Amino acid sequence: MTTATLTPATGRAAPPRDRRRMRFNPAYLYVAPSLLLIGVFIAEPIVRSGWMSLHDWTVGEQTHTWVGLGNYRELLGDERFRNSLMVTGLYTVVVTTGQVLGGLALALWLRRTTWLTSLLRSAFFFPTIASFAVVGVVWKFLLDPQVGLVNAWLEAAGLTGPGWLTDTKLALPTVMAVGIWKGAGFSMIVLLAALQGVPHTLVEAATLDGAGRWQRLRAVILPEIRPALLFTTVISTVTSLQLFDLVYVMTGGGPLFHTESIVAYLYQRGFVEFRLGYASAIAWVLFLLILAVSLLQLRIARHDDDE
Repeated sequence: MTTATLTPATGRAAPPRDRRRMRFNPAYLYVAPSLLLIGVFIAEPIVRSGWMSLHDWTVGEQTHTWVGLGNYRELLGDERFRNSLMVTGLYTVVVTTGQVLGGLALALWLRRTTWLTSLLRSAFFFPTIASFAVVGVVWKFLLDPQVGLVNAWLEAAGLTGPGWLTDTKLALPTVMAVGIWKGAGFSMIVLLAALQGVPHTLVEAATLDGAGRWQRLRAVILPEIRPALLFTTVISTVTSLQLFDLVYVMTGGGPLFHTESIVAYLYQRGFVEFRLGYASAIAWVLFLLILAVSLLQLRIARHDDDE
């Protein structure tokens, strides 16, 4: 129980010390424009897309019929959606693994700072700067069966170049290879920064104890850079699950839907067939899938740390 005290100037009872007055914080004025933009361009579209996913919302129709979970039930029986889900999952597993392991290998190789390693770091990181659309256009030209440089080099070596983007067996692996090539540089930079923070004393102590190169990597280096590995894995996974630009530019989802990702199928339903309600349902399924995979990865990492 708080008691009032007398002020020496007036002799009146002062208010209790634990009574806090509500004052306006001027800092809110600085964040208000950002909060407004987030509300208008992020929060409101998310809520609207959720509402649209519960309707038969087709462009050109005057009324939008409430179907509840009807769009989601239709997705369960949509064979083309299941195919896009399988394509996206396979792409995500292969590309995420390739980007993280490739970035780790490059970071270990270019760990020492010299003029040559600095040049190579810039060369490997350069594809990360370019957009997926630009990368897709460049590689589509390079892999073109008629005028592409890749098949021209193969023919100069006496080999017959295949249809990299038209063969049903090669199209998806080709897109995967381009995705790994584009993202490995980002993983390299993040892991390279983490490697710089590994204490040299730990590595030297392991060396003195007779640990070989692979033993030092497994027992000393990898545990020290685990947070960076987790970060690159989550970022690569989220990016891969949103695969669209490479597919749209390089293959258009073909041949025979062998490279059609979830976002590419969403684009087909929403912006070609104008079934916005159905496309919104696909978007929400993708959002929940990304959320579930990210939380699973974080939970696994936390479990490993507890052990």
